[in-house]
Amino acid sequence: MIQGFKKYLPGLVAGSLLAVSTFAAVAADPTPASAKRSHSSKVQESPRGKAHLSGLQHSRRATKSAVAKEAPAKSSRSRAVAVKGKRGAAPKLAVKRTRSRYSERFTASSFADNLTLGDVTTGEDPVVRESLIQALGSMNGTALAIDPANGRILAMVNQKLALSRGAEPCSTIKLSVALAALSEGLIKHDTPVNLGGHYNVDLDYALAKSVNPYFEVLGRRMGFERVKHYANQFGLGELAGYQIEGEQLGIYPDEELPEKLGGVGRMCSFGESISMTPLQLGALVSSIANGGTLYYLQHPTTADGVANFQPKVKRTLDIGPLIPEMLPGMAGAVNARYGTARSLRANFTEFPVLGKTGTCSNNGTRFGWFASYADTPSGRMVTVFFLEGGRPTFGPKAAELTGLFYRAMADKSYFLQKTAPATTPVAADEPKQVAGDGPKQVAGGATGAAQ
Repeated sequence: MIQGFKKYLPGLVAGSLLAVSTFAAVAADPTPASAKRSHSSKVQESPRGKAHLSGLQHSRRATKSAVAKEAPAKSSRSRAVAVKGKRGAAPKLAVKRTRSRYSERFTASSFADNLTLGDVTTGEDPVVRESLIQALGSMNGTALAIDPANGRILAMVNQKLALSRGAEPCSTIKLSVALAALSEGLIKHDTPVNLGGHYNVDLDYALAKSVNPYFEVLGRRMGFERVKHYANQFGLGELAGYQIEGEQLGIYPDEELPEKLGGVGRMCSFGESISMTPLQLGALVSSIANGGTLYYLQHPTTADGVANFQPKVKRTLDIGPLIPEMLPGMAGAVNARYGTARSLRANFTEFPVLGKTGTCSNNGTRFGWFASYADTPSGRMVTVFFLEGGRPTFGPKAAELTGLFYRAMADKSYFLQKTAPATTPVAADEPKQVAGDGPKQVAGGATGAAQ
């Protein structure tokens, strides 16, 4: 269990919103559950699974199609070693490699021109769009912003890529896997999961640091059919948008990845064999941000479309009570010193941002994801940044660009404009409602999640 979260977890379980001070606690360098004694029940891995985990590395090795043709005369060997940490802390499992058999070669460019060519912008929020373009710069990728309270896409840059068949979700698939394991009652946010020996990790730490073996264990425990069932419920494998011209369908396979390629464990840690679109990921994170309503995403392209906009609910997810269990890990990704999205804070710290990064590669192209939602002064906003290219492309870079986006929005006084005082005066004995405070009521009766 992460010590930094100890102060406020009871409030999360109660479903109340986290204050900004809560996120300061997340940044206070929490430690894994293995460093503390816990009375929670543990999830134990099978002996076969432990043997498999002992040879894993944190980041995926390149596929044969993306590596050098030549190899050293001797084969690569690896062994698990215990790394000593601070006094009293449990040892961490690491992988020591004596030789590297392959070196990954990237053939795709991380930079591109004319990203906005062909974009349909009528109906988009011009300030949001301008800020997304400013943040994305010359990076080869796409970025979109969504209002999670109704499913409206506020702006979408490089729409050709955003509406394509998508790409491997990398570690962002862990959001779906975590929700599935919580739904099955397999874990709570602080349940220690044994990854071999005395190394135990909980969901808070695993989401923040993106611990691959943790999600492999959960995936094998649930099995492919259960994992797929929840992924489909969360919108993977189906169109995320409603009558969005040009939107293509991502892929969630009907069969498990072969065991020799990692099986369901690899699907749950890297999303291998899965293709997810930025819209699908945006819809999933929006359902976390609004308390459990999965909206069809809509992209109005006319003034009339904006004026007559009506939200469309795809389904109401039974995840309301589970969302507080997700938030410490998503917050830790940004605020903890080991969080994979901590680069966001180099550009922006004014209000809380929670999310998940993803980095992986395939056939010479590297992917970088960051999906998140922010509690802005004018309400919640979901963003998805997806990058593809070479070595400069990875999840932390997408998180950094997200920070640049919110910095640009703040510099344009966007949030001040959205919080103008109401024209109707509030009675003296009537409590004032501050934008962004308290849960929001959305279609289907769901309320906003505690932050």
